[in-house]
Amino acid sequence: MIAHLKGILFKKTPGSMIIDNGGIGYEVFVPLSTFYALPDEAEKVSLHIYTHVREDALVLFGFQTTLEKKIFTLLIAVSGIGPRLAINILSGIGPSELLEAIAGGDAVRLQAIPGVGKKTAERIVLELKDKAQKIKGGVELTQTLITSDPDKRILDDAASALMNLGYPAKSARSAVDKTVSQMKEPKLEEVIKEALKFLAS
Repeated sequence: MIAHLKGILFKKTPGSMIIDNGGIGYEVFVPLSTFYALPDEAEKVSLHIYTHVREDALVLFGFQTTLEKKIFTLLIAVSGIGPRLAINILSGIGPSELLEAIAGGDAVRLQAIPGVGKKTAERIVLELKDKAQKIKGGVELTQTLITSDPDKRILDDAASALMNLGYPAKSARSAVDKTVSQMKEPKLEEVIKEALKFLAS
């Protein structure tokens, strides 16, 4: 099983990337939280890998941090959640906020993630709440995982929401940056609403 992969970033798009390792290109599917942290193409990259074995293929999922990978493995252990939905969940909310929501039993927050219905959200909370609380209490989150600046979390979540609506990563991030720069106390819903106006103009 591939657990770690290092090489040259050959190509990246929201949701997937190709790592050149020894002349072989490995396609790796990644959440948006990892995509944002990727270097430019042609630069060195190193990711934690989860290898999903199917009858017809080996599918690689990559993560910038061990916390992202840990949350991913917890999610796919939940009945009805496969790797693609787990990646989508991690893309719809920052890993630290996701952990907070699960540990706090906030099924409503989880339902706001595209692709997650009420039953799925409730099942995630039911099956993972205790485990999330242990991770939250036992892991010292680094500055890259949780920041004391709430504006940064809002920026990341708003950009993720816009990308889930189909906007390109660069355009989404630019619109969010412009919106946040004009707000004294930005709130997620307001940022998304105003950023959509920028994108429509």
